[in-house]
Formats: sequence, C-alpha cells, structure tokens
Amino acid sequence: MAHTILVVDDEPDLELLITQRFRKEIREKALHFVFASNGAEALAKLGANGETDVVLTDINMPVMDGLTLLTNLNDAYPLLRAVIVSAYGDMTNIRTALNRGAFDFITKPIDFQDLAITLEKSIREVKARKAADADRERLMAIRKELDVARRIQESIVPRRFPAFPGRDEFALHASMRPARAIGGDFYDFFLIDEHHLAFTVGDVTGKGVPAALFMAVSRTLLRSTGTRGVPPDECLRFVNEVLCAESVPAMFVTCFYGVLDPRTGVLEYSNGGHTPPCLLRQGGRVETTPLTGGFFLGAFEGTSYERGTIQFAPGDTLVVFTDGISEAADLAGEQFGEDRLAEGIAALAGASAEELVKRLGDTVDRFAEGAPQADDMTLLALTWAPERQ
Repeated sequence: MAHTILVVDDEPDLELLITQRFRKEIREKALHFVFASNGAEALAKLGANGETDVVLTDINMPVMDGLTLLTNLNDAYPLLRAVIVSAYGDMTNIRTALNRGAFDFITKPIDFQDLAITLEKSIREVKARKAADADRERLMAIRKELDVARRIQESIVPRRFPAFPGRDEFALHASMRPARAIGGDFYDFFLIDEHHLAFTVGDVTGKGVPAALFMAVSRTLLRSTGTRGVPPDECLRFVNEVLCAESVPAMFVTCFYGVLDPRTGVLEYSNGGHTPPCLLRQGGRVETTPLTGGFFLGAFEGTSYERGTIQFAPGDTLVVFTDGISEAADLAGEQFGEDRLAEGIAALAGASAEELVKRLGDTVDRFAEGAPQADDMTLLALTWAPERQ
C-alpha cells in the first residue's frame, strides 16, 4: 500500500519537480503525493483524502502559513509526521516549527536526495507510531474484556454477607483477591438442606484467563455434585473423574470440601491436595486439620479420596485459605509462612468470622510491605455456634 505524502507549498513548479524525482516510487505505488498551495487547502485535503502519513510543508504561504498548519495538525492528526521546508539559516522559524511538533526539516533549495532520506525516516516513524497505537487499542480491548471477565468471576462466588441471615448456629465469611485482573482461586458455600451446610475453597494451577476458566468449571462441578448430598469424599472423586475426562493439559485444582451439620457441630470433609485448614479453638489454640489423603483434582484418573471428621465446640472457627496467603512474600522475598499464619489466627481468638477474615488479610498485607502480590489470595472462616460461646 502506498504511503501518502501531502506537499503544502505555493510554488507551482514544486509539484512537477517532486513527481519527476519520485516517479519510480509513484509508478510502483510505494508513494502517493497530494499537493496543496496553503495550510487551509491542506487541512481540507487531509479531511477528504483519508489517511496521510507525512505532511511536507513550507512555512511562508498565503491564507494559512506552515506554522499555523502545524498547530492544527497536532490536535487533529496526532499520528502523522510533519516535515518543514525553510530557507537555509532561518533557525528562528525552524525552532518554532520543531517546538510545535514538526518531526524534521529540510532547507531550500531542496536537496532531493536529502528529501528522500527524510521522507523514508518520517514514514518509518509513522509506521512505528501507528503500530504502537494499534497495540494500545488492542490492549484497551483486552483490558475491557478482562474487566468483564473479572465482574463475571466476582459474580460466580458468593459476595453477599451475612451469607445466611437468620441462621445463628453458624457464621461464615470469605474473601478472594486475584493476583491479576482475574485468577484461579475460588470459594463457595450453600445449604444442601436445612441441616447441612457445604463449603469449599479451591486453587487452580496458574493465573489469568486459563485458570479462571478452569476455576469456573471446577466450582460449578463441585456445587452441582454437592447439592445432591453426595458425601465429601465421593464428591471430590466424581469431580476429579469429570475433570480428568476433559484432559486439559497441565491444569489441575487443589480443593478442600466440607459439610457441617449445624445441629451437632460435626464437620465431614475431604481434602484434594489442598493446604490443610487451621481450626481455631475457642480458647485460642490453633490446630492443623488432619489430611485425608487424595491428590489434587483433574490430574489422575481413578484417584480415591478419604473422609475426615471434626467435632466443633461452640465458638470454634475453621479457617480455610489458599497458598497465596501463606506464601505471600515481603520485599526481601521472605514468605509469610504457616507459623506466622497460625500466630495471626490465634491472636484473633474471639473475633467474628467476618472480623477474622478482614484482620488476617490486613496482617498479611502489612507483612508484605507493598511487595507485588504474586498469587491469588483467598480466605474463608466458618464459626460454629457463635452465640453459645
């Protein structure tokens, strides 16, 4: 495609000289020249002729001079490049033109070899600016799509708290903060029936769009299976088989899935390769939830999962988290670690589930001291019989 050069000069013989000098480029459709006799005519032709790459303009012209034209070009045509033509030694006007946005200049009488080099350099600059502008447009489109994806992802996980108004046998709160616009962590909770509360926290490998898609599939499978009242170990086994059947390369999810009977405080759970949750006893002691065996989901067909049981005492709180919490690092690269996490949880004995999630997240942020978040961070706290403490 030919690059369009708009030549603005009131000397009538200049058009003939240029078309003769660049006849080969014109014939091969490498360059296309348009001519105007003053700045006002040039602006009209810019509006009528579509995309122009370079404006080659004299300074002294009737109706509208070259310096005034430059001022108009900057606002209306930011991607094109302007080359000024001035008398040799007219540094005052040349400096003014450069200050108004001219890309380069040539002097009269015109050296056409120098003009050819200057036009080539100007066209390269225009191509680079157009490519950068196109990249910015693509980036803005991607950002808009990611923003939509983020809002969709936020709508997937429950965000309304208190989660179950009117139920005083338990209190539950959760938060999720992706490392990027969207992430691979998730949490969920729902009532299977009046006497069984199910909840889950998961962490998909990787970050960004692939992890978010896998997260949405995993969360949907867990919820659809769990709502049928399937025991935790069987729930993870079934979801694992479905995910393995999809055969998504290098994608898997760790998952903790539990079902609480609010009448008795008995929690049945199964752990699919997830970091063991912490159990904060009402007196301030922190216990690590025993592992139940079973790999992460989506990696190995035929994996079996075991079921564990925890007996809550009134006021006990289970804290489920993803490794983005325990592995959060400060500016020196030191990780928060599970010992600090346990200490932070113990210091919040007696706090509500909501307060625990918020204050524990603040503790991790203070430790990081402004270091970039490297992984998605999710916390879920479940307290049984908070009114009976």
